[in-house]
Amino acid sequence: MGDFVFLCVVNAYSVGRIKRQGLRMRQNKYRRYLLLIGIAAICNSILIGQIRERSALNELDMAVVKEETFRNHVLNEEMIMYMQKSDAPEKAAGIFLAEKISAFCGLRKPYTTKKIQKAEHKWRQNPMFDEYMDVCDSIWRDLKYFPVPKSATDDSLTVSYGDSWMGERTFGGKRGHEGTDLMANENIPGLYPIISMTDGVVVNKGWLPKGGWRIGILSPSGGYYYYAHLSDYADIEEGDEIKAGELLGYMGDSGYGEEGTTGMFPVHLHVGIYIYPDGKEISINPYWIMRYLEKFKLEAAYS
Repeated sequence: MGDFVFLCVVNAYSVGRIKRQGLRMRQNKYRRYLLLIGIAAICNSILIGQIRERSALNELDMAVVKEETFRNHVLNEEMIMYMQKSDAPEKAAGIFLAEKISAFCGLRKPYTTKKIQKAEHKWRQNPMFDEYMDVCDSIWRDLKYFPVPKSATDDSLTVSYGDSWMGERTFGGKRGHEGTDLMANENIPGLYPIISMTDGVVVNKGWLPKGGWRIGILSPSGGYYYYAHLSDYADIEEGDEIKAGELLGYMGDSGYGEEGTTGMFPVHLHVGIYIYPDGKEISINPYWIMRYLEKFKLEAAYS
């Protein structure tokens, strides 16, 4: 009887040991499977990234500039600071291009000159690169100054603005807002001077029902800069060549009616920016350009 009990105990111990060894073997097997799955996932991620990058290089064409993602060209705070630190507005086109490269090719942050140059080198393989760069130039290369100078004597005379790109407007029919409104802190027409953001030629001046007294400047690289709702003009005429920082007129509340209509909305400046990649007008979101130009403000006497 004692031997039988002993054998039972030994047998139970052996069975338990075998089960534990089997469990450990299965666990080790599962761990190997999980490790292999993890390695495969990493390799797959790298491969997919390379495929997407190569695909992005191949997809660059002029249709890209008509897409809302390009026209809106959202810039994060890091990119805005990176651009501002360059202290050279004429380099903005190349920096903006880097942001587009990063979006298409998955350039990791933080942005560095080395990473940008590496990504740009890859994108230059596309035959459409130069044409795309010309479009970026027309938006960014000629920018010099924020359109509303700082007051040299009164810090309270400021402007505020938000990203109202494609916000709904109804005057003259339902439409999207193709610009950025710089709102005057003091609601006084004729107080805030408006200067040109770029060098260029005055190609439009006069009344528009939606824009009121407006002026349009064509910059050397082909961008069209539209300033609307003015109260009055500086001594300039269509065909005149102007320099960045030159006075265009004064902020007002004109528009939304027949010539001379005022007071339909608060005093502000509507800034519109347009490009012509295929001869047809395409609007660009000015909000991010205003954010970039915040660092580049002139001072002026307000009277």
